[in-house]
Amino acid sequence: MSAGRGNRILFKSFSSGSCGNCYYIGVGREDRISSGVLVDAGVSVRRIRQLLAADHMGTDDFSCVLVTHDHMDHIHSLGGYWKYLRKSIYCAPQLRCSLLRGRYTLEPLHADLRCLGEGWNQVTPDIRVRWFEVPHDATHTVGYALDADGYRIVLITDVGEMTPAAIEEASQADTLVIEANYDEQMLLHGPYPADLKARIRGGHGHLSNSLCAEAVSRVMHDGLTHVFLCHLSENNNTPSLAAGAVEEVLGMFGFKVSYPGSSLYERVQDGRTIMMSPLPRRTPSVLYTLY
Repeated sequence: MSAGRGNRILFKSFSSGSCGNCYYIGVGREDRISSGVLVDAGVSVRRIRQLLAADHMGTDDFSCVLVTHDHMDHIHSLGGYWKYLRKSIYCAPQLRCSLLRGRYTLEPLHADLRCLGEGWNQVTPDIRVRWFEVPHDATHTVGYALDADGYRIVLITDVGEMTPAAIEEASQADTLVIEANYDEQMLLHGPYPADLKARIRGGHGHLSNSLCAEAVSRVMHDGLTHVFLCHLSENNNTPSLAAGAVEEVLGMFGFKVSYPGSSLYERVQDGRTIMMSPLPRRTPSVLYTLY
Protein backbone atom coordinates (compact mmCIF):
# COMPACT_ATOMS: atom_id res chain seq x y z
CA MET A 1 0.00 0.00 0.00
CA SER A 2 1.08 3.59 -0.41
CA ALA A 3 -0.40 6.81 0.90
CA GLY A 4 -1.99 9.13 -1.60
CA ARG A 5 -1.55 12.82 -2.41
CA GLY A 6 1.84 13.09 -0.68
CA ASN A 7 0.37 12.94 2.83
CA ARG A 8 2.35 12.07 5.95
CA ILE A 9 1.23 9.10 8.05
CA LEU A 10 1.98 9.57 11.76
CA PHE A 11 2.13 7.09 14.64
CA LYS A 12 2.80 7.53 18.34
CA SER A 13 2.43 5.35 21.42
CA PHE A 14 1.49 7.32 24.53
CA SER A 15 1.66 4.24 26.79
CA SER A 16 1.87 0.53 26.10
CA GLY A 17 1.45 -2.00 28.90
CA SER A 18 -0.69 -3.01 31.85
CA CYS A 19 -0.25 0.52 33.25
CA GLY A 20 -2.22 1.89 30.29
CA ASN A 21 -2.55 1.63 26.52
CA CYS A 22 -3.12 4.43 24.02
CA TYR A 23 -1.91 4.90 20.43
CA TYR A 24 -2.24 7.71 17.90
CA ILE A 25 -2.57 7.40 14.12
CA GLY A 26 -2.80 10.59 12.09
CA VAL A 27 -2.74 11.82 8.50
CA GLY A 28 -0.83 15.02 7.89
CA ARG A 29 -1.11 17.30 4.91
CA GLU A 30 1.70 19.81 4.42
CA ASP A 31 2.21 21.45 7.84
CA ARG A 32 -1.00 20.33 9.53
CA ILE A 33 -2.86 17.24 10.70
CA SER A 34 -5.92 16.60 8.57
CA SER A 35 -7.35 13.81 10.73
CA GLY A 36 -6.40 11.37 13.45
CA VAL A 37 -7.68 8.65 15.78
CA LEU A 38 -6.71 7.12 19.09
CA VAL A 39 -6.75 3.40 19.71
CA ASP A 40 -7.75 2.77 23.35
CA ALA A 41 -8.02 5.22 26.24
CA GLY A 42 -5.53 4.15 28.88
CA VAL A 43 -4.08 7.66 29.34
CA SER A 44 -5.84 10.42 31.27
CA VAL A 45 -7.28 13.51 29.60
CA ARG A 46 -4.72 15.74 31.32
CA ARG A 47 -1.84 13.51 30.26
CA ILE A 48 -3.00 13.20 26.67
CA ARG A 49 -3.15 17.00 26.42
CA GLN A 50 0.44 17.25 27.71
CA LEU A 51 1.78 14.54 25.43
CA LEU A 52 0.11 15.95 22.33
CA ALA A 53 1.40 19.43 23.14
CA ALA A 54 4.94 18.08 23.36
CA ASP A 55 4.66 17.27 19.65
CA HIS A 56 2.98 20.58 18.82
CA MET A 57 -0.41 18.93 18.51
CA GLY A 58 -3.67 19.22 20.39
CA THR A 59 -6.86 17.32 21.04
CA ASP A 60 -8.31 18.70 17.81
CA ASP A 61 -5.82 16.47 16.00
CA PHE A 62 -7.91 13.37 16.69
CA SER A 63 -11.65 13.00 16.35
CA CYS A 64 -12.48 9.57 17.78
CA VAL A 65 -11.33 6.66 19.92
CA LEU A 66 -11.33 3.02 18.81
CA VAL A 67 -11.70 0.50 21.65
CA THR A 68 -10.03 -2.92 21.46
CA HIS A 69 -11.61 -4.42 24.61
CA ASP A 70 -12.94 -3.62 28.07
CA HIS A 71 -9.98 -4.25 30.37
CA MET A 72 -9.20 -1.30 32.62
CA ASP A 73 -5.78 -0.51 31.17
CA HIS A 74 -7.44 0.17 27.81
CA ILE A 75 -10.59 2.08 28.81
CA HIS A 76 -10.11 3.80 32.20
CA SER A 77 -10.20 7.30 30.64
CA LEU A 78 -12.85 6.56 28.03
CA GLY A 79 -15.60 8.46 29.82
CA GLY A 80 -13.35 11.47 30.24
CA TYR A 81 -12.53 11.54 26.53
CA TRP A 82 -16.24 11.81 25.81
CA LYS A 83 -17.15 14.18 28.66
CA TYR A 84 -14.26 16.65 28.41
CA LEU A 85 -13.08 16.28 24.81
CA ARG A 86 -16.36 15.29 23.11
CA LYS A 87 -14.74 12.57 21.06
CA SER A 88 -16.79 9.85 19.36
CA ILE A 89 -16.19 6.35 20.71
CA TYR A 90 -16.20 3.35 18.35
CA CYS A 91 -16.27 -0.33 19.25
CA ALA A 92 -17.29 -3.70 17.86
CA PRO A 93 -20.99 -4.45 18.41
CA GLN A 94 -20.41 -7.25 20.96
CA LEU A 95 -18.53 -4.85 23.22
CA ARG A 96 -21.12 -2.08 23.43
CA CYS A 97 -23.22 -3.48 26.28
CA SER A 98 -20.16 -4.08 28.43
CA LEU A 99 -18.88 -0.54 27.92
CA LEU A 100 -22.27 0.94 28.80
CA ARG A 101 -22.24 -0.95 32.10
CA GLY A 102 -18.61 -0.21 32.91
CA ARG A 103 -17.37 1.89 35.82
CA TYR A 104 -15.02 3.82 33.53
CA THR A 105 -17.72 5.01 31.16
CA LEU A 106 -20.42 7.57 31.78
CA GLU A 107 -24.16 7.64 31.30
CA PRO A 108 -24.00 10.41 28.62
CA LEU A 109 -21.71 8.13 26.61
CA HIS A 110 -24.82 6.11 25.71
CA ALA A 111 -25.72 8.67 23.08
CA ASP A 112 -22.38 8.60 21.29
CA LEU A 113 -21.02 5.07 21.59
CA ARG A 114 -20.95 3.94 17.99
CA CYS A 115 -20.83 0.36 16.77
CA LEU A 116 -18.55 -0.46 13.87
CA GLY A 117 -20.06 -2.52 11.11
CA GLU A 118 -18.56 -5.48 9.30
CA GLY A 119 -15.91 -4.56 6.74
CA TRP A 120 -14.47 -1.09 6.35
CA ASN A 121 -15.86 1.85 8.36
CA GLN A 122 -15.03 5.47 7.50
CA VAL A 123 -14.28 7.13 10.86
CA THR A 124 -12.52 10.29 9.58
CA PRO A 125 -12.25 11.78 6.09
CA ASP A 126 -8.84 10.10 5.64
CA ILE A 127 -9.05 7.03 7.88
CA ARG A 128 -11.19 3.92 7.62
CA VAL A 129 -11.00 0.95 9.97
CA ARG A 130 -11.87 -2.73 10.00
CA TRP A 131 -11.98 -4.82 13.17
CA PHE A 132 -11.24 -8.52 13.50
CA GLU A 133 -11.80 -10.74 16.51
CA VAL A 134 -8.83 -12.05 18.52
CA PRO A 135 -8.77 -14.42 21.53
CA HIS A 136 -8.35 -12.74 24.91
CA ASP A 137 -10.08 -13.09 28.27
CA ALA A 138 -12.22 -9.97 27.99
CA THR A 139 -15.86 -9.54 26.99
CA HIS A 140 -14.86 -9.22 23.35
CA THR A 141 -11.44 -8.32 21.99
CA VAL A 142 -10.54 -7.08 18.54
CA GLY A 143 -7.55 -5.99 16.54
CA TYR A 144 -7.76 -3.17 14.02
CA ALA A 145 -6.68 -2.66 10.46
CA LEU A 146 -6.52 1.05 9.71
CA ASP A 147 -6.34 2.38 6.18
CA ALA A 148 -4.86 5.87 6.56
CA ASP A 149 -5.15 7.48 3.14
CA GLY A 150 -4.04 4.25 1.49
CA TYR A 151 -1.40 3.31 4.07
CA ARG A 152 -2.25 0.16 6.10
CA ILE A 153 -1.53 -0.05 9.83
CA VAL A 154 -2.53 -3.21 11.73
CA LEU A 155 -2.63 -3.15 15.53
CA ILE A 156 -2.90 -6.37 17.54
CA THR A 157 -2.61 -6.07 21.31
CA ASP A 158 -3.76 -8.40 24.11
CA VAL A 159 -4.04 -11.59 22.09
CA GLY A 160 -3.63 -15.15 23.33
CA GLU A 161 -2.71 -16.57 19.95
CA MET A 162 -2.62 -15.46 16.35
CA THR A 163 -5.73 -16.52 14.46
CA PRO A 164 -5.97 -16.97 10.68
CA ALA A 165 -7.85 -13.64 10.51
CA ALA A 166 -5.10 -11.87 12.44
CA ILE A 167 -2.40 -13.39 10.22
CA GLU A 168 -4.31 -12.39 7.11
CA GLU A 169 -4.69 -8.78 8.26
CA ALA A 170 -1.06 -8.51 9.41
CA SER A 171 0.11 -9.90 6.07
CA GLN A 172 -1.29 -6.80 4.39
CA ALA A 173 0.23 -4.26 6.79
CA ASP A 174 2.69 -1.53 5.90
CA THR A 175 3.16 -1.05 9.65
CA LEU A 176 2.46 -3.79 12.20
CA VAL A 177 1.95 -3.08 15.91
CA ILE A 178 1.94 -6.46 17.67
CA GLU A 179 2.05 -7.71 21.24
CA ALA A 180 5.26 -9.18 22.67
CA ASN A 181 4.12 -9.50 26.26
CA TYR A 182 6.41 -11.96 28.04
CA ASP A 183 9.59 -13.98 27.90
CA GLU A 184 8.78 -17.63 28.57
CA GLN A 185 11.67 -18.23 30.99
CA MET A 186 11.07 -15.04 32.96
CA LEU A 187 7.40 -15.94 33.37
CA LEU A 188 8.14 -19.56 34.26
CA HIS A 189 10.66 -18.68 36.97
CA GLY A 190 9.03 -15.44 38.11
CA PRO A 191 6.95 -14.67 41.20
CA TYR A 192 3.46 -14.93 39.70
CA PRO A 193 1.16 -17.62 41.12
CA ALA A 194 0.60 -20.70 39.00
CA ASP A 195 -2.96 -19.79 38.00
CA LEU A 196 -1.88 -16.36 36.72
CA LYS A 197 0.99 -17.90 34.77
CA ALA A 198 -1.46 -20.35 33.21
CA ARG A 199 -3.83 -17.51 32.34
CA ILE A 200 -1.06 -15.50 30.64
CA ARG A 201 0.23 -18.49 28.69
CA GLY A 202 -3.22 -19.77 27.74
CA GLY A 203 -4.79 -19.25 24.35
CA HIS A 204 -6.83 -16.34 25.71
CA GLY A 205 -4.01 -14.59 27.55
CA HIS A 206 -1.04 -12.84 25.98
CA LEU A 207 1.49 -13.35 23.19
CA SER A 208 5.02 -14.35 24.18
CA ASN A 209 8.18 -13.09 22.51
CA SER A 210 8.61 -16.33 20.62
CA LEU A 211 4.98 -16.41 19.46
CA CYS A 212 5.30 -12.79 18.37
CA ALA A 213 8.46 -13.63 16.43
CA GLU A 214 6.74 -16.60 14.82
CA ALA A 215 3.86 -14.35 13.77
CA VAL A 216 6.27 -11.83 12.25
CA SER A 217 7.92 -14.62 10.28
CA ARG A 218 4.53 -15.62 8.89
CA VAL A 219 3.47 -12.15 7.82
CA MET A 220 6.72 -10.77 6.36
CA HIS A 221 6.21 -9.32 2.89
CA ASP A 222 7.80 -6.71 0.67
CA GLY A 223 5.44 -3.93 1.77
CA LEU A 224 6.14 -4.25 5.52
CA THR A 225 8.37 -1.37 6.64
CA HIS A 226 7.73 -0.96 10.40
CA VAL A 227 7.20 -3.45 13.25
CA PHE A 228 6.44 -2.09 16.72
CA LEU A 229 6.34 -4.45 19.70
CA CYS A 230 3.65 -3.45 22.19
CA HIS A 231 2.31 -4.33 25.66
CA LEU A 232 5.60 -5.63 27.10
CA SER A 233 5.26 -6.99 30.63
CA GLU A 234 7.04 -5.04 33.34
CA ASN A 235 7.76 -8.18 35.36
CA ASN A 236 8.21 -10.86 32.70
CA ASN A 237 9.98 -9.18 29.80
CA THR A 238 12.57 -6.63 28.76
CA PRO A 239 12.80 -4.57 25.58
CA SER A 240 16.08 -6.31 24.65
CA LEU A 241 14.56 -9.80 24.99
CA ALA A 242 11.51 -8.87 22.94
CA ALA A 243 13.61 -7.19 20.26
CA GLY A 244 16.08 -10.06 20.21
CA ALA A 245 13.37 -12.59 19.42
CA VAL A 246 12.19 -10.60 16.40
CA GLU A 247 15.76 -9.78 15.34
CA GLU A 248 16.31 -13.50 14.84
CA VAL A 249 13.39 -13.59 12.43
CA LEU A 250 14.69 -10.54 10.56
CA GLY A 251 18.05 -12.28 10.32
CA MET A 252 16.38 -15.30 8.72
CA PHE A 253 15.05 -12.95 6.05
CA GLY A 254 18.49 -11.45 5.45
CA PHE A 255 18.10 -8.22 7.45
CA LYS A 256 20.99 -6.78 9.44
CA VAL A 257 21.18 -3.78 11.76
CA SER A 258 22.15 -0.90 9.49
CA TYR A 259 24.36 0.88 12.06
CA PRO A 260 25.28 0.43 15.75
CA GLY A 261 22.49 1.22 18.20
CA SER A 262 19.88 1.51 15.47
CA SER A 263 16.52 -0.21 15.21
CA LEU A 264 16.64 0.15 11.42
CA TYR A 265 17.42 -3.04 9.55
CA GLU A 266 18.58 -3.43 5.96
CA ARG A 267 18.41 -6.47 3.75
CA VAL A 268 21.63 -6.73 1.79
CA GLN A 269 20.12 -8.61 -1.13
CA ASP A 270 17.80 -5.89 -2.35
CA GLY A 271 18.42 -2.85 -0.14
CA ARG A 272 15.02 -3.05 1.59
CA THR A 273 14.83 -1.54 5.06
CA ILE A 274 12.54 -2.30 7.96
CA MET A 275 12.29 -0.53 11.30
CA MET A 276 11.63 -2.64 14.40
CA SER A 277 11.29 -1.21 17.90
CA PRO A 278 9.73 -2.16 21.25
CA LEU A 279 7.34 0.52 22.50
CA PRO A 280 7.97 1.92 26.00
CA ARG A 281 5.57 0.91 28.73
CA ARG A 282 5.06 4.02 30.84
CA THR A 283 6.50 6.76 28.67
CA PRO A 284 5.60 7.98 25.19
CA SER A 285 7.43 6.96 22.07
CA VAL A 286 8.64 9.53 19.59
CA LEU A 287 6.19 10.69 16.96
CA TYR A 288 6.99 8.48 13.98
CA THR A 289 6.46 9.52 10.39
CA LEU A 290 5.70 6.16 8.80
CA TYR A 291 5.34 7.52 5.28
